[in-house]
Amino acid sequence: MTKKLRIYRAFLSAGMQEVSTYRVNWIFYMAGNVMACFVSYFIWKAVFLSGNNNSLNGFTMSQMIVYIFLMFLTSTMTSSGGTYDIGEEIRDGTIAMRMIKPISYNATFLFQELGNKIMTICLLIIPMVIGVEAVRYNFTGEVQFEITNFLIYVVSCVFAYLINFFFNISFGFIAFVIKYLWGANMMKNCIVGFLSGTVIPLSFLPSGLEKICLLLPFASLNYTPVMIYLGIYKGSTLLYYLGLQLFWVLVLWGLSKLIWKISTKHLTVQGG
Repeated sequence: MTKKLRIYRAFLSAGMQEVSTYRVNWIFYMAGNVMACFVSYFIWKAVFLSGNNNSLNGFTMSQMIVYIFLMFLTSTMTSSGGTYDIGEEIRDGTIAMRMIKPISYNATFLFQELGNKIMTICLLIIPMVIGVEAVRYNFTGEVQFEITNFLIYVVSCVFAYLINFFFNISFGFIAFVIKYLWGANMMKNCIVGFLSGTVIPLSFLPSGLEKICLLLPFASLNYTPVMIYLGIYKGSTLLYYLGLQLFWVLVLWGLSKLIWKISTKHLTVQGG
């Protein structure tokens, strides 16, 4: 086990070096996400100010603003770019070099992305959490940060990231057949963004549709960790949704293995 981890340490290091080497690109990428977050903030603020009610589907304006910033924090921690990377490697032919190495194809992506994620979290997690708590304090007048909730939130984010990673890897293997994934990836991101509660909270959906969405793996990506951070999921409800996340991690891990075996039979290298 230790020997295997030593092999993949190079990919972990490569992911960390990618952030530090292309730091300007990373800064612009994060700046774009921050701008999108503030666009959502102003939209929802306008929605609440235009209505006569103090709450909307159980959310007050202060809760919605905190939700928006928490969703940004969570999606930053749990995002995965496996689909895009696989599509690009198949398009330019570099996948051939990765596949001839006597190591796991999925694991190389996982460790490289983890290196990237470690750098991102180290640079952003503290200021982002402070920012979220400052917003909550500004609206409530009291400190609402709970270390227990935060630690469970971190565990939930780990599950969410693994779900996202294995789902994106599985989706990326479609490129073995259709050759290029840019359009399909854009469509997938829109659907996942809606079903994960990034666009609107899932509680805003009709009751039947909300229950279905909560059972799907997409709710586990962002919505579940945010509800845990806010303290809405507690007790048996908390254990249920953590268990559901773990269930989807195992299902999608197994699915990625199965799709890999099937899709490699259809690989045609075009570039290289």
